[in-house]
Amino acid sequence: MIDWPRVRELKDEVGEDGFEEVIELFLEEVEGVIEKLKSGDRSQLEQDLHFLKGSALNLGFRHFSSLCFDGERLSANGKADNVNLSQVFSSYDQSKSEFLAEVSSQA
Repeated sequence: MIDWPRVRELKDEVGEDGFEEVIELFLEEVEGVIEKLKSGDRSQLEQDLHFLKGSALNLGFRHFSSLCFDGERLSANGKADNVNLSQVFSSYDQSKSEFLAEVSSQA
């Protein structure tokens, strides 16, 4: 679910303090978009999923990113109604829990 080598690479790139800031910013921005989608606003679904995909890749949320990519492709092909957002949300929640548990155990 999490690409731990990518997480370590990012942490090495930005340092310990920078890494904490990246995590905070990631969670804040991603959860803002997820809340928008949960409210039923699919007006920019393709763009929102593209943003989520890129953010997820940066922090190593591999499975979540993959689901966002699939949804982005469906939306781009006129099949936005086929995007399973519940699955996307669930993957994010699971990834976030796994990620935060592992990161806090390393602190």
